[in-house]
Amino acid sequence: MAPEIKYTKLFINNEWVDACSGYTFAAYAPHDGSVIAQVAEGDRADIDLAVTAAKAAFHRDSKWRLLDASARGRLLNKFADLIQRDAQYLGELECCNNGMNIRMVLGIVQKGVNGARYAASLADKIQGDTIPADGDLFSYTLKQPVGVCGLILPWNAPILMFVNKVCTALAAGCTVVVKPAEQTPLTSLALAALLKEAGVPAGVVNVVTGFGPDAGAALTHHPDVAKISFTGSLEVGKQIQQAAGKANLKRVTLELGGKSPLVIMNDADLNLAVTWAAHGVFGNQGQMCFAASRTFVQSGIYDTFVKKAVEFARNIKIGNPSDPNVDHGPQVDGEIMNRVLAYIEKGKKEGARLLTGGNRIGTTGYYVEPTVFADVEDHMTIAKEEIFGPVQCIFKFETLKEVIDRANNTNYGLASGIFTKNINDALHFSKHVEAGNVWINTYLASTAQTPFGGFKDSGVGREKGVDCVEEYLEIKTVTISLPKTF
Repeated sequence: MAPEIKYTKLFINNEWVDACSGYTFAAYAPHDGSVIAQVAEGDRADIDLAVTAAKAAFHRDSKWRLLDASARGRLLNKFADLIQRDAQYLGELECCNNGMNIRMVLGIVQKGVNGARYAASLADKIQGDTIPADGDLFSYTLKQPVGVCGLILPWNAPILMFVNKVCTALAAGCTVVVKPAEQTPLTSLALAALLKEAGVPAGVVNVVTGFGPDAGAALTHHPDVAKISFTGSLEVGKQIQQAAGKANLKRVTLELGGKSPLVIMNDADLNLAVTWAAHGVFGNQGQMCFAASRTFVQSGIYDTFVKKAVEFARNIKIGNPSDPNVDHGPQVDGEIMNRVLAYIEKGKKEGARLLTGGNRIGTTGYYVEPTVFADVEDHMTIAKEEIFGPVQCIFKFETLKEVIDRANNTNYGLASGIFTKNINDALHFSKHVEAGNVWINTYLASTAQTPFGGFKDSGVGREKGVDCVEEYLEIKTVTISLPKTF
């Protein structure tokens, strides 16, 4: 059963309002495809209202701009307290609307709490520099917020993405308009209510639910939006980058797709490697941008690894994601499910060896079996394109030099990993792999303190970590002429 759904309207200027058009759209539960809410369908007119509110809240004399940096930090800590208080409700709501299993969701909520607290700690650490300029000059820099920021969220981890983006922008002193993914709008609205309860002034945070071609496009093209932060597909990311240069020259942070390599050397702890390789590709039903979707296994342990990987996949417990004993829930919707199934068929047709899974489960909901392919070759479609589903592709390699070249032979560069007991191999791989994140003898180890982002088509800029707030700041140089006294 769905938890109580408290918020379905747009959140603009600290008020809950209907869309200007009066239209709504359905939010679904991927477990069974049922409609769980009708949500306001915002479009260009609503984005205009939200941006106007955010622009007014950013004015130099506004309550928000006059707030001390340390007070912004206290406000974000209050927000973290409220997330912690409502963790169970937020988790159940995400589980119902997204399909992520409840154990994973509750861990994600705690990551959100940690992220909010980390952003809070940065609010009063934003400092400029004094500069030894030539001549009789005194120069220093100010770091100031860029202005109104459009934050466009993905559907695969809405709570964490909302918290990371919004709290970083607020720590910098910006105001924001959030556009959640149309598949998963509910937790963003619930989090907006908590920000209001925490004391965020009117207009500082606005949430407009709706569809990408309408609300999302209006936000990216709006001339009063100074920055866009987007997490999602490469295709949409390219459209946003193009749009950002039309109405004005927006700053852009893009966290896009991946086809991440995970390398298992002959000397690896095999049981540890099998477990993390599975978590890295089956977690959240494979709906992770940094999924370990290319598993390269050295020839000396290849057959043993494949056997253990198949056994692990077959023992994954599948079912209703609200059951705390379940590991594997549904894909987020029917479109994504059918896309994953189509990739599985391509893998079979192109000669990859299907060892387990590969089918839809039942006829209700959007469940796909955990799937393992062996003998995958680099030219195959499933080796090159992002599947975004529970499909493990296992490749064989001989040498570290060879596998680094193969790992880098992709337009993506988000994440990577290696399992080995040889520190020299680990460091060599870390130096030469083209990826924004490298994990050694683990995978998915991303925290509030560690920067996250990608190389190549996996994105532009970084989120999280001590430097993430810089993405929301402008540097202003101030120079004073000093009279000659000697």
